[in-house]
Amino acid sequence: MEKKPNNFSSPHRPGAPTQRPAQKNGPRGKNEKDPYAINEQIRAREVRLVGDNVEQGIYPIDKARKIAAELELDLIEISPTAEPPVCRILDYQKFLYQQKKRLKEQKAKATKVVVKEIRFGPQTDDHDYNFKLKHAQGFLKEGSKVKAYVFFRGRSILFKEQGEVLLLRFANDLEDLGKVEQMPVLEGKRMIIMISPLKNSSKKDNSKKDAKPKEAPKEVKSSEESETE
Repeated sequence: MEKKPNNFSSPHRPGAPTQRPAQKNGPRGKNEKDPYAINEQIRAREVRLVGDNVEQGIYPIDKARKIAAELELDLIEISPTAEPPVCRILDYQKFLYQQKKRLKEQKAKATKVVVKEIRFGPQTDDHDYNFKLKHAQGFLKEGSKVKAYVFFRGRSILFKEQGEVLLLRFANDLEDLGKVEQMPVLEGKRMIIMISPLKNSSKKDNSKKDAKPKEAPKEVKSSEESETE
């Protein structure tokens, strides 16, 4: 008796759905590594061209691609969410280099804001006050913000007006180096004032340190004395 072939031993059963390969590109047709759609990857029917090397305006996508091809450059979609999308005609690799360079410069310019805290008591004596004032001057010169506060412990909260006077005196003594960003405000058991450095204070201080004594006036003076002799 002949054995019938087992249909279930086949790797693909009849009627079973076949597995489709995953799409490598997204719906916009651009590679995931590319931050911008370019040329044939742009799906809009019309785009707005901007830049120095073209006549700015709205163009059908075919016309915009043709202009880019004539210039031997790329059509780059720089603002896909606009209506219509905004494009520029540039060399794509050069455009990416410029974007990375600009981002690097922005990160270099961005400075972290450092806040230094200085604590007072409501009845701080002059010696302790001057000691902390000197520290605050150093903080502001280096470009840091100063958060000064008076801490009220227990019933010392009754002296909150005295604490406010102390903080205002502190801000007044630092007016050459910093400006008041936040006036004294009571937060729980602390009365706080915020002082930010003046933009030119740290630069002036560094320029004084780096400045070299001028020798020219001394040489001129000595030559005049030699002539009179």
